Amino acid sequence: MGIDQRRWRWWNAVVFIGMVGVTGSNSQEKQKQVVSRIAFGSCSNQSAPQPIWDAVVDFHPQVFIWLGDNIYGDFKRPFKIFGQERTVGPWKNVPRFVPSSEQEMKTRYEKAKSNPGYARLQQNAEVIGTWDDHDYGLNDAGKEFHGKITNQKLLLDFLDEPQDSPRRKQAGVYASYMYGPVGRDIKIVLLDTRYHRDPVGSDGTILGNSQWLWLEKELKGPPTALTIIGSSIQVISNLSATIRPLFAMESWARFPKERDRLFKLIADSKRAGVFFISGDVHFGEITRYDCALDYPLYDLTSSGVTQSVEEVVPHFLRSFVRFVAWLTPSTMRVKDQNCRYKSCIYGQTNFGTIEIDWDSHPVTLKFKVRDKDSIMVTGVDVSLTELQPSNSEVLDRAKTEHNNSKHCTLEVSLPWIVRHRLAILFFSALFVLLVVFVVLVYTCFRFCRLESCKRKHD
Repeated sequence: MGIDQRRWRWWNAVVFIGMVGVTGSNSQEKQKQVVSRIAFGSCSNQSAPQPIWDAVVDFHPQVFIWLGDNIYGDFKRPFKIFGQERTVGPWKNVPRFVPSSEQEMKTRYEKAKSNPGYARLQQNAEVIGTWDDHDYGLNDAGKEFHGKITNQKLLLDFLDEPQDSPRRKQAGVYASYMYGPVGRDIKIVLLDTRYHRDPVGSDGTILGNSQWLWLEKELKGPPTALTIIGSSIQVISNLSATIRPLFAMESWARFPKERDRLFKLIADSKRAGVFFISGDVHFGEITRYDCALDYPLYDLTSSGVTQSVEEVVPHFLRSFVRFVAWLTPSTMRVKDQNCRYKSCIYGQTNFGTIEIDWDSHPVTLKFKVRDKDSIMVTGVDVSLTELQPSNSEVLDRAKTEHNNSKHCTLEVSLPWIVRHRLAILFFSALFVLLVVFVVLVYTCFRFCRLESCKRKHD
């Protein structure tokens, strides 16, 4: 072996050791740094104005979590009224969107990343995330979508995932992250609710076998002070049970067996400090369920950065949208004086925040949904001691208390007349309008006939 070749090998070894050292150093820095400010969001159309990033940056998050629809990479089909495909009329099982090409998806990711506000965020916080249907590539899609392999690579490029990351080799974008020293450590678990998901209504799987095995390992691993589980779709709320047949939304509750399995896995793990964050629905809310574990499970929903239910209606109809939100039954939503609106739903652009006061006794968590000016629109303060598994004696008492809790009744268990009151009022209003219309037509017809007879008589 020549001298130059030996020098080259020696130099490669030095570079490799240096890279390992840097990686190890970064990992150690994460474990040393106490994380107390986390922000998250979803549903960001790269072509829409995004003024909310100034508020996100001013919050000074140490970690920002994308929860899906990080870009909108699909597009609507042109109207086709005649033929087998229709975008009007009965929409069931009709694909309303088609995926963009790889180049179009890449362009949209680059456009999103070049946004000045988002670029500022990346300079000040670690950005991690998962995906939902619109950046997955097809509206409401699951495992049947064939473009998922290509789009997985594009998403991971957008998130600056290292080229040697396990996420680039596995089927799906699920991942976990650890922050903080022992006693103040946080595990963030990000799920992939698209890659392996069966069709909605099948009560099949959301995560798939490989992801379930991985999640079980993550939750039954070493304990942490907090465990945040990020899901692109809501885990606790099931508004579809109360707004169908008018509308339907994706959620874990549309897969009851799968959600029960998730709750059971958390309970069996005896893990403390678990709560969920989610997106997808184009509004913000906080929900809780008291009967899954022996401590309450919270789900903080923030959606969206640009997309929201009130943005798609004329300004004068927004009060009506808020009235409908208040009228919609919800057994899981947290309602108190901290809500801007009576429904405790916020239907304008928003982002979510988690603040942890590690120095308070007990440790306090502040869950908030904030508007584009960073002002809280709904929030709740939770003591970390509330999120602890109970011993056997306390457990029996807790179950009794939980069974009497307003956050224990599932939406599907509500009396039918309560559960479907929105649909009943809607169709009743349609019926009244139809009757009024028929009466007016009949009155006009009678009037014209009388006038005609009068003319003939004259």
